[in-house]
Amino acid sequence: MPRSEIHVCFFVWLTFLHVANAFKNQTWPVPYRRFDRRPQVDAYCQALYPFCPTGDQDGRIPNMKDTDVISVYRLQTPVWEFKFGDILGKLHIMHDAVGFSSAQTGANYTMEWYELFQLGNCTFPHLRPDAFAPFWCNQGAACFFDGIDDFHWAQNGTLEKIAEISGNQFNDLAQWVIDDNTTGIYYETWTVLSHAGPNATMWFESYDCSQFVHRTYRKMSQLGAKLSSRSQTNYTKIYLYSGEPVYLGNDSAIFGQPALKNLATDIRDFYNDFRPHQSMAEFALSMLEAYKRVVMDKSFYFYYNFEYWRLPMKAPYVRIQYEEVPLPSN
Repeated sequence: MPRSEIHVCFFVWLTFLHVANAFKNQTWPVPYRRFDRRPQVDAYCQALYPFCPTGDQDGRIPNMKDTDVISVYRLQTPVWEFKFGDILGKLHIMHDAVGFSSAQTGANYTMEWYELFQLGNCTFPHLRPDAFAPFWCNQGAACFFDGIDDFHWAQNGTLEKIAEISGNQFNDLAQWVIDDNTTGIYYETWTVLSHAGPNATMWFESYDCSQFVHRTYRKMSQLGAKLSSRSQTNYTKIYLYSGEPVYLGNDSAIFGQPALKNLATDIRDFYNDFRPHQSMAEFALSMLEAYKRVVMDKSFYFYYNFEYWRLPMKAPYVRIQYEEVPLPSN
């Protein structure tokens, strides 16, 4: 056997051992990876609509007096309401945020967490001609800004007072938001489950605007806040259904090794069907090919924690659900 083939076989064997060891110690759902600090954004990533245009550029949150009483509001509105009105609301595709109002100053504030470069860029990568590996613009971050647009939130969604907290509790919450925002840097659209029925195993959990709201509510509850709502607290979830995921590796392991070129090419081909800026004819052909891959071939390449997994898909494959997540209690 030529020496080059021996090297290839040895690398494939090492890769197999790494994957086998990873699965031996695998826990579900896969923990969301956190970081020491937020990295700089690559100049290639461009937002169609600027992120947090009226918020503080350094992410600062005003300090409240300890004796202040802060009203907390649950905010919800259809995604992209400013462009499509209530169309996505009829499909229960909603965006969530939290509002605050100071009793002492009368100032109102809105806090939300969302994609830096719109949802599509967080869900699927770009395929750049100068790089073999798919390129992701999938950062998400918190945005805190003055005011609550009452009409925007209440017209087709929800604006409801759910709690009161002290100024001291608000300041503790603000520090938690800054820490959470520094260490949780990327957006994840999908929640992946083993099946659509009860007692399903969660393989991967989403990390999106509603998850940020849930984390914020839990933190307020830990700080002593009493949260309550007169209506059912429903949130949008986007599910993929799959058998046990198969770990594939990170960018360097897949796209930097000639031995895995076939896998790397197949991943690129998969994401090519979801590329942006396609003509209507291209989009129709891409959706047919995506249907073949996901439904007929039962395969989906999933990116999480900067690593790739193969999902052996199961019916109903994908579903958007608007389901209740109760407010936390202490």
